[in-house]
Amino acid sequence: IMPSACDSAIEDIEDMVSFNDPTPQDRQSARKRIIPRSRKKNVEHEELQADSLIPGTQKIWMKTWGCSHNNSDGEYMAGQLAASGYKITDDPIEADLWLLNSCTVKNPAEDHFRNSIKKAQEQQKKVVVAGCVPQAQPRMDYLKGLSIIGVQQIDRVVEVVDEAVKGHSVRLLGQKKDGGRRLGGARLDLPKIRKNPLIEIISINTGCLNACTYCKTKHARGDLASYPIEELVERTRQSFQEGVCEIWLTSEDTGAYGRDIGTDLPTLLWRLVEEIPEGAMLRLGMTNPPYILEHLEEMAKILSHPRVYAFLHVPVQSASDSVLMDMKREYCVGDFKRVVDFLKERVPGVTIATDIICGFPGETEEDFQETLDLVKLYQFPSLFINQFYPRPGTPAAKMEQIPAHIKKQRTKELSQLFHSYHPYDHKVGERQQVLVTEESFDGQYYVAHNKFYEQVLVPKRAEFKGKMVEVDIYEAGKHFMKGGPVEDSQPFTPSIAVPLQKGEVSGADFSNTLLSLLLSTVC
Repeated sequence: IMPSACDSAIEDIEDMVSFNDPTPQDRQSARKRIIPRSRKKNVEHEELQADSLIPGTQKIWMKTWGCSHNNSDGEYMAGQLAASGYKITDDPIEADLWLLNSCTVKNPAEDHFRNSIKKAQEQQKKVVVAGCVPQAQPRMDYLKGLSIIGVQQIDRVVEVVDEAVKGHSVRLLGQKKDGGRRLGGARLDLPKIRKNPLIEIISINTGCLNACTYCKTKHARGDLASYPIEELVERTRQSFQEGVCEIWLTSEDTGAYGRDIGTDLPTLLWRLVEEIPEGAMLRLGMTNPPYILEHLEEMAKILSHPRVYAFLHVPVQSASDSVLMDMKREYCVGDFKRVVDFLKERVPGVTIATDIICGFPGETEEDFQETLDLVKLYQFPSLFINQFYPRPGTPAAKMEQIPAHIKKQRTKELSQLFHSYHPYDHKVGERQQVLVTEESFDGQYYVAHNKFYEQVLVPKRAEFKGKMVEVDIYEAGKHFMKGGPVEDSQPFTPSIAVPLQKGEVSGADFSNTLLSLLLSTVC
């Protein structure tokens, strides 16, 4: 018998599905068998009075916080729901259910997540939560009674949403394993709706090999689990066949890729490069210093490849070895400098982005000064500055904390240093090839990136979108340049296919169904 209590939490969703309920697979296959019949004229039809609780008929609003890995998970969840019949809406007011995909890296991100849950409940919306917060802390008071999708269970989002629509609380938080070995997560060939149809985000592994004392993400994503190279190659190939012109590789630590399955990052990258069409680009994700050190020679060659952005995100977090030791970062600042110096020498113009935490427990004024000196030395064009927040359940939360006003002051001082230099001024007058992939926040320009993944704003002309364009740089700001198209130069189309429309489902084969429907209608 189906339990009726709205807040009943159970171990697995199979316990909740009644005998007569159609599964998501049943709904999809039934849709393919439908053959429309011609209607007789002048016959009045009674308006269908559909039960609003029939799963698959509701509107769903999704919100994702956090990293590109989280965004990729969100795209997969949206795709599966749309393929199953749900309508994904951009309007939270008209939605019947809110799917909230959370980030646990910092307190403010979790605060936004918690406030969104409260707002949804005030508006009488059904709520399903996903991402790293509920995976790491499923027993939090504000999550009581809510349905949860674990970070490795996103392939079952339709089932969870189906039950949430009916008022049931379901929690899927288990780890995926094969013969005892932890898998990288959900399959890569699932339907998805790309937030940007021109950009494919591919998670190459989940989890990491570190045990950083401040990190809550480890509690959610766990130890390293890499996807097989062939699966990643196939996903890349499919993406280009759907009109994508830019691939982002993402994970908690791309440098550690393959260590659990007997391969490594350069091996994967050389295989992926073979799949990239001329004019399309590959962007590498974040890598921690320890796991890139042994691959520096190969990484320099890969970053120099014309179809790979000369860009690498390598978080240093602090330039003090004593602070790094307390963080358990497993490298010293000398290791970080070796990575940066080597790549700058072998890949002229390479962009190195980094992260810094201000006010970690035990950080002295001398420690902080070392960090300031590092930023003065390298003048990183892209710098992510984070004021330290103790995350519940982490070792750093139990350490003696630095007063809030000191953390705030150090964050402000580092920010002022970052804004004191202008990395792009010397590029005014250069001629560059840029790939146009999105629209600027103010809607006035298209956003493109050059070989070094530096942001270049170009005129908003429809023929530029998704194309490689030659521009002359005429202005530089702190975070961007502006480029004018070179006269008589023609935009180059890197895509081997027409891109999907915004909101269109990737990987869902509706073409045969649509064709049969059209033919039967004509007949």
